[in-house]
Amino acid sequence: MSYIIAFKPVGVIHSPFKERKGMPIQPPGAKGVRGEVVVDPEYQEGLKDLDGFSHIYLLYHFHCNEGFKLTVTPFMDTDQRGLFSTRAPCRPNAIGLSVVKVVEIKENVLTVEDIDVLDGTPLLDIKPFVPCFDVTSKEYCTGWIKNENNKVDSKRADSRFR
Repeated sequence: MSYIIAFKPVGVIHSPFKERKGMPIQPPGAKGVRGEVVVDPEYQEGLKDLDGFSHIYLLYHFHCNEGFKLTVTPFMDTDQRGLFSTRAPCRPNAIGLSVVKVVEIKENVLTVEDIDVLDGTPLLDIKPFVPCFDVTSKEYCTGWIKNENNKVDSKRADSRFR
């Protein structure tokens, strides 16, 4: 089967990170880092009631990527892994996902914290983080990521993904 799917960004994400190398690889590594999510005015009404949520998912386009590989060496490992068992940024559909803290919403601009996204990234969607929906149980398996104390907060991007 072949599908043609096109996404139209609904806004843009701004952060202090002007280049990929050296930036955090996940939100825990960007603890306290502020950014802005600017939603296009035509979508502003969709932000109604979002101010009641402490955290949101940002879905975005990895717009600087150059292709992908089905096996990668992720930032958190030294072994080759299947792409879909990682959060590596170079993906067939180049879609990223981050959970960020909502600090403030003014009109069409959201101030957020813990942002691990490259400045100027196209925003595809926003969804509220709801623990009873998103954390399914206390029992879970993290696959090859065996050690939860793997220092994701101190890991930084290098040049392995383009």
